[in-house]
Amino acid sequence: MKKSRFTESQIVAILKEHEHGRKVGDICREHGIADQTFYNWKAKYGGMDVNELRRVKELEEENARLKRIVANMTLEIDAMKHVYEKKFGGLPRS
Repeated sequence: MKKSRFTESQIVAILKEHEHGRKVGDICREHGIADQTFYNWKAKYGGMDVNELRRVKELEEENARLKRIVANMTLEIDAMKHVYEKKFGGLPRS
């Protein structure tokens, strides 16, 4: 995925300009972005301030970390089942 020229805080600042009454065309011309880019940003970041954006970013990072942990645990469990099957000839029945 292509990296943006703008940070999230810059994007939020650009969107705030629109909230304060500036026209989309003027904002896009000033910052060198396409109208569609502006509207994509608005759909993704609209109504957020910098603190909320920072918190969302932290939550996304934590979620990614937890997903990695679950994936590693799943691999370990699968490996343990495989070893158990070889050693005892199958899984115990409940």
